[in-house]
Amino acid sequence: MAAMTEFSEAERAYLRSQRLGRLATVDPHGQPQANPVGFFPQDDGTILIGGHAMGRTKKWRNLRKNPKVALVVDDIVSLNPWTVRGIDIRGEAELLTGPHELGPHFSEELIRIHPRRIHSWGLEES
Repeated sequence: MAAMTEFSEAERAYLRSQRLGRLATVDPHGQPQANPVGFFPQDDGTILIGGHAMGRTKKWRNLRKNPKVALVVDDIVSLNPWTVRGIDIRGEAELLTGPHELGPHFSEELIRIHPRRIHSWGLEES
């Protein structure tokens, strides 16, 4: 795998403060698929995504054929004035199966995202 891109401290803090993102994968017909997912930033700069039956999901099947992935995490800070912040993480997914530390309510299949491109907005002001 190519070298990973590093998160800034503001990006790390933002990811630690959020719980829900949208994961985009590509299906076998080349069509994008986006799903809400819980995610867990790791100290090594990767992001883990778990689920209740991850190995049986369409996103898992998509990633077996094409590891390219995007994760968007964003929120609205204020409606007036309109203020949004977020982060768009593009990278490659690694599919993992086996024991992990996320908790017993997750299946043993996990997705590990290795970031290759990171774009964030509105984080330095928060």
